[in-house]
Amino acid sequence: MTSLKLSSTLGRIGAAAAVVLAPAIAFAQDATTTAAAATAAAPVPTKGDIGFMYIATLLVLLMIIPGLGLFYGGLVRAKNMLSVLMQVTMVACVVMIVWAVFGYSFAFGGGTNPFFGGFAKVFMAGVTPDTTSATFSKGVVIPEFLFFLFQMTFAAITPGLIVGAFAERIKFGAAVLFCTLWTIFVYFPVAHMVWDSNGYLFGLGALDFAGGTVVHINAGVAGLIGAIMVGKRIGYGKDMMAPHSVTMTYIGAGLLWVGWFGFNAGSNLEASGGALIATMNTFLATAAATISWSIVEKITRGKASMLGAASGMIAGLVAITPASGIAGSMGAIVMGLLVSPLCYFFVTVVKSKFGYDDTADVFGVHGIGGMFGAVTTGIFASKALGGIGYADGVTMGHQVYVQIIAVLVTIAWTGIGSIILYKVTDLIVGLRVAPEAEREGLDLASHGEAAYHS
Repeated sequence: MTSLKLSSTLGRIGAAAAVVLAPAIAFAQDATTTAAAATAAAPVPTKGDIGFMYIATLLVLLMIIPGLGLFYGGLVRAKNMLSVLMQVTMVACVVMIVWAVFGYSFAFGGGTNPFFGGFAKVFMAGVTPDTTSATFSKGVVIPEFLFFLFQMTFAAITPGLIVGAFAERIKFGAAVLFCTLWTIFVYFPVAHMVWDSNGYLFGLGALDFAGGTVVHINAGVAGLIGAIMVGKRIGYGKDMMAPHSVTMTYIGAGLLWVGWFGFNAGSNLEASGGALIATMNTFLATAAATISWSIVEKITRGKASMLGAASGMIAGLVAITPASGIAGSMGAIVMGLLVSPLCYFFVTVVKSKFGYDDTADVFGVHGIGGMFGAVTTGIFASKALGGIGYADGVTMGHQVYVQIIAVLVTIAWTGIGSIILYKVTDLIVGLRVAPEAEREGLDLASHGEAAYHS
């Protein structure tokens, strides 16, 4: 009897305790469930996206070394071949170090300033194998190391593009110093403005999938100013200055086209349908532009040249860059067909009319092609024309207006900044080699070696 009473008493105590503790137990269970759900929902990089971005990063490096070096090297005279290779290579290497020390932070440091990324990631602070960067798809991320490296290759190739404008007469030290300063004061702010979520042009809604403004307009305008401020080559317009190896230029152009798939498709930041759109457009626009340039040459000169085909190839790649993941396939073909006549006009007529010596036609192809691509991205983004469409409430007219604003801001920023930085470089080391060094060739005068031996 006593044990029955004890059992009954304990049962009542247990029931009371259960009632009292029920809220706490329920809270603990909810917290456990919430934590498990949060853990399950936290996005993690996939091996597919990691592999895709790893390859894309290496492809952009291929564009610089040896792609850009060979493309420009073939366009100069034999006595200046190695000087171009050295300038492109050294600029890329210096910029990679600058990017790691503070450039990544200045461009993508997470600051709220519309023109500057801040100091939060100087010396790569907080960037580890475990940190991630978001991609365009909701809930998809890649390792921040990969985003860091991919964007580093963009920063490394952009100032290298400028080298082609003042090739064959600039001091080696001046080329490296100017390009380094330009990357810091021009490239990083423009990259932040266009690609960072807090950037000024990003906030306006400017579309630049892979670098029409950040890379090509930026470098093209700086190249034009450099060609003017460094001055014409000795004998320009009088002496024979034909490219010493169109074969080398063709090899460089081919490497650039292959590498450009990393440039454009990689800008999707993940292995998804957006990367396939960019890949398709990079094929079609480039093919169309190569054909178009050759047709224009045949009509105007009577013959289509290999140098012209290589130029058309680059023009098509430049034009489709800002629209690569945005336009539809037919839009990409139209952009390719239209950009070559425009660039050809600037390379032949405008350049001759104004008399500036842009050795590798950096402005005529990259600058003009980039402007054309940036503005027409606003047109061919339309779903009616096969593109991915506009943001809610945005019309074609408004998007084109925003694209024009982005072009003008980029021109102004790089134009003013480049003039100042060329002056600073001239004051520190001087821009131009001595006339006797220019006549001898920069390979021997600046580097003490020759690309070819008889």
